[in-house]
Amino acid sequence: MTNTPFSKTRIDQLLREMEIDDLNKASIRQIGAIARTMEQETGQEYVHFEMGIPGLPPSAVGVEAEIAALRRGVASKYPNIEGIDELKTEASRFVKAFIDTDIAPKGCIPTTGSMQGVFAAFMLCTQLNPQRDTILYIDPGFPVQKMQAAVIGARMASFDVADYRGAAALRTKLEEVLSSGRVCCLIYSNPNNPSWMCLKDDELQVIGELATKYDVVVIEDLAYMTMDFRRPLGRPFQAPFQPTVSRYTDNYVLMLSGSKMFSYAGQRIAVACISDRLFARSYPTLAARYGISRFGAVYAYNMLYTLSSGVSHSAQCAMAAMMHAATEGAYSFVDDVREYARRTARIKQIMLPYGFSVVYDRDQDEPVSDGLFFTIGYHDMEGGKLLRELLYYGITGIVLSTTGSTRQGIRACCSTMQEHHYQLLAERCRLFAENHA
Repeated sequence: MTNTPFSKTRIDQLLREMEIDDLNKASIRQIGAIARTMEQETGQEYVHFEMGIPGLPPSAVGVEAEIAALRRGVASKYPNIEGIDELKTEASRFVKAFIDTDIAPKGCIPTTGSMQGVFAAFMLCTQLNPQRDTILYIDPGFPVQKMQAAVIGARMASFDVADYRGAAALRTKLEEVLSSGRVCCLIYSNPNNPSWMCLKDDELQVIGELATKYDVVVIEDLAYMTMDFRRPLGRPFQAPFQPTVSRYTDNYVLMLSGSKMFSYAGQRIAVACISDRLFARSYPTLAARYGISRFGAVYAYNMLYTLSSGVSHSAQCAMAAMMHAATEGAYSFVDDVREYARRTARIKQIMLPYGFSVVYDRDQDEPVSDGLFFTIGYHDMEGGKLLRELLYYGITGIVLSTTGSTRQGIRACCSTMQEHHYQLLAERCRLFAENHA
C-alpha cells in the first residue's frame, strides 16, 4: 500500500502499544485515542465517525433553565433521589405527548444519562429471580451495555435482529431464547444503534407478548426516539407516535435520554420511565435483600442511590424545561435533529460511488432511514481489516462485530461532520478506492 495520508507503520505501532491485537475488540475510546495521537503528531485531521456524540448546539431552552436554576441556588441542595417533582410531571406528559403511553409521574425517575439508567436496570433485573441470570441483547446494539453485564457478572445472550425481521421470524427466535427460563430482561434501541433499522409495531407486539408470557422485563432504549425521519413523528399529542413495546406489555422500562434528543449529553441526564404495574410490583427476593419489595422503590433507593446519590439538580431543571417546551409545541426538537439525516445522506453520496456500501441497507421492505448512525462496508473486506485500512486514510469508526452484528463493516456516526470534512472525506475515499482497486 502506498500514498496513504497517515503512516501505516506508526498506526500499527500505536495499536501494539495499546495492546490491540484485533480491531474487532477495540473500544470506541481506543479508536478515538489513536486518531487523536495521529492528529497531534501530523497536524492533519481525521474524519471522526467513531463517537456517537451530539453534533448540534445544546437546546437553548435547557441552557437557560439550568442557568436560572443555578442562580436560584439549587447547586447547594440535594435533589430527591426519585427526581424533582417538576421533571417527573413533565416526563409523564412528554411520554403521553410523543409515545401515547400513560405512565404516572412517580414512575419517571431521572438517571445520570441512559447508560446509568440501563446499568441500574440490569443490576435490578438480575436480582428479581435467582433462576434468571441472563440479559438478552437484541443486536446490533451499544457495545458498552455488554460491558455493563460483564461488570455485574451477568450471563449474556444475543442475536442479530436483521436475521429475524418480521413478526413470525422474530417470534420463533424469541421463543427459542426465552423458553430457557434464564432471561431476566432484554434490551434494544429503536431506532437502532448502529444500523438505524426501526422495529415495527407487529415486531414490538411480539416482543411485548413474549415478555409477558415469560415474565421478562423489556428495556426499550429510546435515545433516538422520533428520529425515523421517514415518518412524521414528533408532533405532540398527534399520531403517528413513536412505536413502542409499552402498548403490548406492562413489563417495561423506557429510557429517554437528553443527549441526542436535546443535544444535552454533557450534563448527563435521562429519565427511566417504568410502567405503573412494574413500578408497584413486589418481589420476595428484593424484600429479603433490601427490606423493600417494590421494583420502582428499589430502582431508586438502592440502585441509583448507591451509584450516584441522584442526578444533578440543575440538569433536572433543564430536562424538565426542555420536555415542557416540546410537549407544549414551543420547541420542535425533531426539526433540530433532522440535520443528522441530511449529513448522513451527504456522506453516503460521497462514499458509495467509491465502492463502499451500506451494510444494513434495508429496513424490512424499505430502505433504511438516514439518521445519526449508519453502517459502511467495502466489498467483502472483513470488518477489523476495513477499520485498520481506513485508519491509514484518516477515517475512523468502530467494527460492527463490537455491536453484536453478524455482518462485516463498520459503524459510523455523522455528528462531528463540518462543512470542510466532506471534501476531505471525498479525497480520502478516492485515494482508498485507487489503492484497493
